[in-house]
Amino acid sequence: MSFDLTFECLLDSRCDVAESPVFDERRNCLFFVDIGRSALHRVDLSGAGHVEWTIEGGACSTGLARSGRLVLAQRDRVVLFDPDAGAVTREIAAIEPDIADTRLNDGKVGPDGAFWVGTMHDVPDRRPVASLYRVSPEGAVERKVEGVVCSNGLAWSGDGSLLFHSDSRGAWIDRWQFDPATGALSGRRRLASLDEASGRPDGAATDAEAHYWSAGVSAGIVNRFSPEGRLVGTHRFPVPAPTMPCFAGPDLKTLLVTSLRPAGIGKENRSGGIFVARSPVAGVAVHRFDDRWI
Repeated sequence: MSFDLTFECLLDSRCDVAESPVFDERRNCLFFVDIGRSALHRVDLSGAGHVEWTIEGGACSTGLARSGRLVLAQRDRVVLFDPDAGAVTREIAAIEPDIADTRLNDGKVGPDGAFWVGTMHDVPDRRPVASLYRVSPEGAVERKVEGVVCSNGLAWSGDGSLLFHSDSRGAWIDRWQFDPATGALSGRRRLASLDEASGRPDGAATDAEAHYWSAGVSAGIVNRFSPEGRLVGTHRFPVPAPTMPCFAGPDLKTLLVTSLRPAGIGKENRSGGIFVARSPVAGVAVHRFDDRWI
């Protein structure tokens, strides 16, 4: 399917690094983080009802929980946040707390009900010392993938049988066979290798056709790949650095994309905002962290 997208600014938030958009169908709103300002945001799909919370300890990525709370990755902790109370209510796990030059980055809830979150080497001279982890609701932490510079791009196919994962600095996109019952990974396959011009892979989402949408943060584009890694669409973004797409709305055809604000950008530029387009193909509904007993 070939198509064009027309993006409009939903929220001119001017975030430092807006990331991790997730659609909450119960509240009919979008949650996202601003990593640069340690903030968590909520906004209605109309662009109204904007709320911002400053989170001590950082806000790097987020996902929905079955209880209505959010699972939130901080710099080196995974916690539960209650948006109704506006507060962190529980710590789930610590990840690499003794390593000063890494931090948590992209995280999403998998079909297995666990929170999957990766680290990144957070220094100018970045090296492949980061990893991808699985965090169970009970707080068990399991390292799943090693040798990553900046873990990113987590997304699952609609049937839960495929996991997509990227390294923004590698820069590559991989696909794994995924067991939704256990979270076991197998059959790693390299789908794409990218560069600055083709769009280093940042955050991502999947659609109902098992295609993978990747924010090409270095090239001002959103790329759409087939499940086999063929580039089937490149969509020009209205600001220089998109960071992550997600699908929203009752039919999951509202495409929302976060962005970061590069240093020195002009005052009139809406970089760091949230942008919206209508997609002809529906996205995959996100999963919820299984916190029923917490």
